[in-house]
Amino acid sequence: MGGKVNLGLVLRFVDVAFDALAGAREEIDALNVYPVPDGDTGTNMYLTMSAARDALREACGGDENAPLGESLATFARGALLGARGNSGVILSEMLGAIARRISRAGADETNATVMAEALQAASDAAYAAVGTPVEGTMLSVMRAAATAAMECASRSRARGRDVFAAAAGGARDALARTPEQLRILADAGVVDAGGRGLSVILDAAETVLTGRRPVTATAPIGTHTIPVPVAPVPEGDLTADGPAYEVMYLLDADDDRIAPLRATLAGLGDSLVVVGGEGLWNVHLHTDDVGAAIEAGIEAGRPRRVRVTHFAEQVAGQVAGHVAERTSRPARTGRRIVAVAAGPGLARLFEAAGAVVLTGGPGRRPSTGEVLAAVRDCGACEVVVLPNDPDSVRVARAAASTAENDPDLDGIRVSVIATQAQVQGLAALAVHEPGRAFDHDVLEMTATARHARHGAITVAARQAMTMAGPCEPGDVLGVVAGDFVVVGQDRFAVATDILERLLGGGGDLVTIVSGAEDPEGGLAARCAAYVEAQHPAVDVVVYDGGQERYPLLVSVE
Repeated sequence: MGGKVNLGLVLRFVDVAFDALAGAREEIDALNVYPVPDGDTGTNMYLTMSAARDALREACGGDENAPLGESLATFARGALLGARGNSGVILSEMLGAIARRISRAGADETNATVMAEALQAASDAAYAAVGTPVEGTMLSVMRAAATAAMECASRSRARGRDVFAAAAGGARDALARTPEQLRILADAGVVDAGGRGLSVILDAAETVLTGRRPVTATAPIGTHTIPVPVAPVPEGDLTADGPAYEVMYLLDADDDRIAPLRATLAGLGDSLVVVGGEGLWNVHLHTDDVGAAIEAGIEAGRPRRVRVTHFAEQVAGQVAGHVAERTSRPARTGRRIVAVAAGPGLARLFEAAGAVVLTGGPGRRPSTGEVLAAVRDCGACEVVVLPNDPDSVRVARAAASTAENDPDLDGIRVSVIATQAQVQGLAALAVHEPGRAFDHDVLEMTATARHARHGAITVAARQAMTMAGPCEPGDVLGVVAGDFVVVGQDRFAVATDILERLLGGGGDLVTIVSGAEDPEGGLAARCAAYVEAQHPAVDVVVYDGGQERYPLLVSVE
């Protein structure tokens, strides 16, 4: 967009919004009384943003120079595929509309105009997606934000940061008015949960662009102090006045089949939301006739990922289920390591050392939910996470924070060691000692990982400019601490160059890990022989890692 919006800015916004929703999730859940008091609005918006963020990170690999349009399209699709609940589906449509407007911005358009029109497009798309729009919800909050943004952009010399500051302020004002628009909110003494989640996201955008943090999670909004716990609702109250089930599914269908589908579903229940496009849709409905809702999807196309939730059971589970679960599940004991492995050989190494392993590596980085599940399911009261990849560190930290704030996990302690490479994870695990105090063990593992100087070789997939100069497809690239420092033609020559750079600061142990492109370990063996010949006082160990894209990983300790 005229060089003003770049992928780096988008990545920072997504990370800040993700962290903000993670921090406000329980607060937003506690506000959830409409349309159904099932206490999951914050969780659904958080999981939707998490899916979008994971898709974006996977698409660009953290490269701020990746194509903006393609990355935004992947971000929107990730939100659509990962949307949860009524609020998450509406949020996915808003995010998609914003991404589409930014992607088609022209070089002659001002940043302020594009961002204001993106917010207006989000509001319009959300209203169009909802079967029966209701004021006093996140729809009202988004419309107020868009109106404030458009008014700001119409002024001369307006900047993008001004637009988002105005939008965030408009959202906060509209959120405070939601109890005046929706009686159920006034009766419960709360603001709208979805609107609060949207306000958190817009506040995150303002923070990224201006550096200001406009509202804290515990500040009063209007006359309603956040959070306000939702009182348990008897089962009968859920079925007497509204549908008993939530039905959600992804739908592969031609665009011209959606209007008839909307009409059919509108007669089956309420809270109807259908979002998507270009053959892929996300359908959400509250209904008493689950079969008819799914059959309507079958008539329109191919439903998949069908999820049906019985509201009464969900609320009853919130009221009493956690108590029963706590009394029946075994107590957490001991300490476990959760490690992300980029190849089958590396996975075997981590498992042999007693770690719980998650599959990682380029194109397969674990999501926040997957890391959280590993932490939760390992049964330990103390957990150390080794992400072993720069892009997985934030994911691991989000999972750790979520776990430590989950009352169902009995005060679990989770520490993330910010390992940037697989070989750093191996080094940290080598000094792990379960018998030590938790903090001491984490300190020793962290120090060892930091002192492990690491490098790798890979092969260029496209023409690019690196710190070591230009490269062409097929060139061998040498990497030290994540930066390209050598461009060459011969793998062995580049590998020995990297080894010499790492050994220049001294060292007692060299670890060499062969990749999938070196299945017989020939390159790794030649490099080991080289180190033994040139540095006879240094020990060398060689492992078969099986990682993709990197024929060789090395570290020096």
